[in-house]
Amino acid sequence: MPVLVITGTGTEVGKTVTTAAVAAAALAAGRSVAVLKAAQTGVAPDERGDADEVVRLAGAVTAREVARYPEPLAPGTAALRAGRAPVRPEEVAEAAAKLATEHDLVLVEGAGGLLVRFDAAGGTLADAAGLLRAPVLLVASAGLGTLNTTELTARELRRRGLDLLGVVIGSWPAHPDLASRCNVADLPEVAGAPLLGALPEGAGALAPADFRTGAPHWLAPRLLGRWEAAAFGAREAPAPLG
Repeated sequence: MPVLVITGTGTEVGKTVTTAAVAAAALAAGRSVAVLKAAQTGVAPDERGDADEVVRLAGAVTAREVARYPEPLAPGTAALRAGRAPVRPEEVAEAAAKLATEHDLVLVEGAGGLLVRFDAAGGTLADAAGLLRAPVLLVASAGLGTLNTTELTARELRRRGLDLLGVVIGSWPAHPDLASRCNVADLPEVAGAPLLGALPEGAGALAPADFRTGAPHWLAPRLLGRWEAAAFGAREAPAPLG
């Protein structure tokens, strides 16, 4: 798995923090890691982007961006409004492939969800994943509404013949409600792929040293961690009625 594409069911689901956790676990396992942000939006040229945040949290990671745009919009719209060239899936795939010749693992982080448009032709992160023939990791929210967006994303990946490696809950609440607890069992069922981790709420606010220590405990062995889905599910499952 030299390249792993990381997408979310939408925005603000913990995609960047999950990317950082995968990077930290890989570094702890002795792997060299690069993170590629396909399109960074909503930041000025001199501001820190998502790839920089991965470096801050995870450590010695090579960080690259294909393009960045100042307004917090879908990449295609942000490029058009800024009067700049859009990102093409071919550019993302080419940059990731080059990084893969120099690193053990390349993490390609998208912007928003799987089908957010990069350009006027309708290019998306899914197209880049197809060009790379890379597996996709899906970051989902914990609570009510996540099952629909997770299943829709998983169906689109299957329709395109892409490999859904698994699902990670990007932010597990300190006090989960009933929907979140039930979703621990329901998410892998609707995704047709295993649950591969759950990051604690507020993980991104931890000191980097604490984040790096914790990361392997939040991710399954498939992601070079020690987290166990069965144990997590047994602990968080809601009590049955009656």
